[in-house]
Amino acid sequence: MLTQTEENYLKAIFKVTERQDSPANTNAIATEMKTSAASVSDMISRLDKKQLVHYEKWKGVTLSGEGRKIATDLIRKHRLWEVFLTEKLQFSWDEVHPIAEQLEHIHSDELVSRLDAFLGHPKYDPHGDPIPDENGNFAYRKQVLLSEFDGKEAVIVGVDEHTTQFLQYLDQFGIGLGIKLIILEKYGYDGSLKVSINNQREHVLSQKVTQNLFVKKV
Repeated sequence: MLTQTEENYLKAIFKVTERQDSPANTNAIATEMKTSAASVSDMISRLDKKQLVHYEKWKGVTLSGEGRKIATDLIRKHRLWEVFLTEKLQFSWDEVHPIAEQLEHIHSDELVSRLDAFLGHPKYDPHGDPIPDENGNFAYRKQVLLSEFDGKEAVIVGVDEHTTQFLQYLDQFGIGLGIKLIILEKYGYDGSLKVSINNQREHVLSQKVTQNLFVKKV
């Protein structure tokens, strides 16, 4: 049995390695975990002894097969609970993350299986992140950050940042999953975009915002 902290580190390593498609270094893990590099080094040593990670000096950390299974199971539970909280208990998308962080550590395969079936086997969570199936497989789709989108009309399918502040900011302007954006103008000076939101209102999105919205072509 692992501690919750050990499980959280495995999940963090999974996210970092997936995001950059390369081994995770100490600083990247520390940023993800919001802790010190020294604490990360100590935990990597513990996880390495348990054969849950592979560590190579100067190269970084990757998950072993067992470490990856534990991480994907955590992510699966976390995202299923987020769907349950929003769809069945009417929590808003900016409220569910910290609650799901606690629920993901419940160890019951039967509970997760029944939760998945109860929700209709969803493929994506309320933030647009893919939910792995019982075998750890993710349902990926074609998407791109709004900052890199080269078309004129797009639909929002996900967010890269899950902080309460960011999600509440989006709510202020009626921006969420499934919302249609029409690119009216791109400002070269700062990379901000003037957009039409669902053909109802116009707003200028900063580059910081466009770098955290995933879209696909209409």
